[in-house]
Amino acid sequence: MPSPLYDRIRADIITAMKARDSVATTTLRTADAAIKRAAMDANKEIDDALALASLRKSVKNLTDANAEFTKGGRADLVAANDAEIALLSKYLPAGLDVAKLEALIVEAIATTGAQSKKDMGKVIAALKQRPEAGLIDFGAASKLVQAKLP
Repeated sequence: MPSPLYDRIRADIITAMKARDSVATTTLRTADAAIKRAAMDANKEIDDALALASLRKSVKNLTDANAEFTKGGRADLVAANDAEIALLSKYLPAGLDVAKLEALIVEAIATTGAQSKKDMGKVIAALKQRPEAGLIDFGAASKLVQAKLP
């Protein structure tokens, strides 16, 4: 199934190239390559879910790198990564708010019968089966699950 999101990224690469916007061109080409690599690794066609997962991974990697750059006192690299994060975030859907995420977690805990942190995997697996899974930040969800389970 073709991906409208991926098609939009490809069209925006051409637009950025014509505008001679080197930052946007480089960022979007890197995202394009990451999406293609993920498709090859998974041996499947590019769809919106794959494109979103690749974009989220790219944003997470940039955010993690920012933490290291901040420790190293490299404000120039932090600013460059922030620009890339802002550009890639335009393609990501808005995430769930904390209240909605907590409600989903409480429901998943009840559904799975989770009693302790040992059952955390069951809860996360249940969350991944939800229709809203594409909107869930599983890093934040993991922390909330840990806080709710004894």
